Amino acid sequence: MPANPIIEAFFDEPTNTISYLVADPVTGDAAVIDPVLDFDLASGEADIRSAERILACAAARGWTIVMVLETHAHADHLSAAPYIKAKTGAAIGIGDHIRDVQKIFRPMFAFDDLATDGSDFDRLFSDGDRFAIGQLDVTVMYVPGHTPADIAYRIGDAAFVGDTLFMPDYGTARADFPGGDARQLYRSIRRVLSLPDETRLFLCHDYKAPGREEYRWETTVGEVRCTSVHVRDEIGEDAFVAMREARDATLSVPKLLLPAIQVNIRAGRFPAAEANGVNYLRIPVTATFGMDGTGI
Repeated sequence: MPANPIIEAFFDEPTNTISYLVADPVTGDAAVIDPVLDFDLASGEADIRSAERILACAAARGWTIVMVLETHAHADHLSAAPYIKAKTGAAIGIGDHIRDVQKIFRPMFAFDDLATDGSDFDRLFSDGDRFAIGQLDVTVMYVPGHTPADIAYRIGDAAFVGDTLFMPDYGTARADFPGGDARQLYRSIRRVLSLPDETRLFLCHDYKAPGREEYRWETTVGEVRCTSVHVRDEIGEDAFVAMREARDATLSVPKLLLPAIQVNIRAGRFPAAEANGVNYLRIPVTATFGMDGTGI
């Protein structure tokens, strides 16, 4: 019988993100899923305290981090994958449709230096791919809709589903980012919910649904199917799409979207430093007046 993973969760309240350290109980080999780089937008200061918490936990448990796994190119936090790779030698992996996301955002940011072949990452995973973390068997599920590149990792009795699902009392991911699609999201979610009811689902975010006082990030397939406010079994595809598109139209842009996307499509690396040694991020400007100052 395949081994089940040991799972440690790390919650980052500024971005409401949960990162995971997933270890094989037999060999002690481990993977980090969706690590957060601490980033202050106002000052432009980046910090690695969240990543250090994960590294310290692995060291204390005697685990060896061999992979960093991204569920997608996040729009709400910057990835600490390069730092963890630098400290451990771990390979960075993501779904192979990251190429589609790179092609979408390269012209938006005028990133002439950005490769759109996924080569910034060490491993590109396709639907159905299998690989090992120690003696743990990992299966990749392609679950697009939130973005064109989302994947989930099924490891033993657990599945790490990224932003595709939230807790049953909160719902599902938005689908209005470039390349997102609510109908595709619904079908991806139904695929996840075709797993056995006892499958544990580990989520990438929680925002505390109204009436709930504590953060939560673990549920099960059965719980989602029976109780989710967005995708319980009796909610059909057309009803979900209508709800999701109406809801998305009211949502504001994540505050870290612009820096996060620029970094995360490069596997967490900042654009190369300029001649003065400083790394810069770009802010595309859309103006309703002349850019020469007319109308200001």
